[in-house]
Amino acid sequence: MVTDGVADEQISALLTTPARWAVVGLSTNRARPAHGVAAYLQRLGHQIVPVHPRAETVHGATGYRRLADVPGPVDVVDVFVNSSRAGQVVEEAIAVGARAVWLQLGVHDAAAQERARAAGLLVVVDRCPAIEGRARGLG
Repeated sequence: MVTDGVADEQISALLTTPARWAVVGLSTNRARPAHGVAAYLQRLGHQIVPVHPRAETVHGATGYRRLADVPGPVDVVDVFVNSSRAGQVVEEAIAVGARAVWLQLGVHDAAAQERARAAGLLVVVDRCPAIEGRARGLG
């Protein structure tokens, strides 16, 4: 099945292939959805990189203020910010050479999505990796 241009097989591959996920908006606030999703991604075998203005260490992973500050490659950029900030995050994801951006539930920016696709990134919109993974029996 294909939803929003992304096939279920592509979602499954993102979730099951070990990768480095920059989780933008991840902080030490346990009440925020990003906190639980990042822990879930780690359980699936992914390396997480917290990206937040406070650059906090979360789940044992060193945090960075911006995607540009993250040393080394980033495979997937998981976007947990307000839709009004999503376009800037997508631009940063393109600039760092990410291969995918995942716009969380409720995060929308059609123009940014098109820029990411035009740059060759896989774009997942209005989904959650934890929900998608659990629906596939992962973790």
